[in-house]
Amino acid sequence: MDWLNFHHLRYFWVVATEGSVSRAARKLRVSQPTVSQQVHALQDSLGEKLLRREGRGVVLTEAGQTVFRFAEEIFSLGGELVDTVKGRPTGRPLRLAVGIADVVPKLIAFRILEPALAMPGRVRLVCREDAQARLVPELLSHALDMVIADAPAGPGLGRTYSHLLGECGISVFGAPRFLAKLREGFPRSLHGAPFLLPTADTALRRELDAWFDAHKLAPEVVAEVEDAALLTTFAEAGLGVFASPDAIAPETGLARGLRRIGALKPLRARYYAITAERRIDHPALSLIAGAAREKLFSARR
Repeated sequence: MDWLNFHHLRYFWVVATEGSVSRAARKLRVSQPTVSQQVHALQDSLGEKLLRREGRGVVLTEAGQTVFRFAEEIFSLGGELVDTVKGRPTGRPLRLAVGIADVVPKLIAFRILEPALAMPGRVRLVCREDAQARLVPELLSHALDMVIADAPAGPGLGRTYSHLLGECGISVFGAPRFLAKLREGFPRSLHGAPFLLPTADTALRRELDAWFDAHKLAPEVVAEVEDAALLTTFAEAGLGVFASPDAIAPETGLARGLRRIGALKPLRARYYAITAERRIDHPALSLIAGAAREKLFSARR
């Protein structure tokens, strides 16, 4: 592999910016022969002539123009890196890469992330959705800043830290045609009722199975669906009822044409921010965690 000497590149960049070797030498506070040697070394390593003389100055060749564009980006990014580490403001958007476990309802994920998009300054949000077990390795490699999940990370996934964002109750929702039949005598009415369940590897499914066993109820399982959005779509089609967190109850009911049938007390839905560090230092993550605890889930404890 060929390695780029950034010292040589910087000398070339200053010459191209200043338009002459002599002005570049004065700016860099070195001799003109030193500047020329560094630029020649860069040209030799790249195998291309980057500058040509014109009058008392120099101009970029076609190859030089390409190298100069890259050099502009490289040294601009380097300056922003220094400013960021030293806590000085930069014009670059703050990047926030978040993994979302596919069992987390999309609306819950949006409500958790929404405060970051309203931060002063620009935030560039990158979202990845997958199974929690596949997202955590990306977190450990620092490809992700956080994973939003419905359960803490297991011990077999590496050293991570699970921060509880909040919890809320769980209720049963369904199409209007189920309302009269199932509200009367709820929750006993769920025995034999068509039910749409999350898959067995989710925290909500484990909670529901234990709750049904404790109440000696056996609903008719119509489907087991991994994706929370698809499960809601099945419910909209009238295929059965399903359990959903109370934190998004108004949106689940009004926006989707579904109705709240009853609460599954004392079940709770919990949501976690999983990070690779014990402390949440990323400014957007700190805002997200605080808003979730104080606003999204605070009134639903």
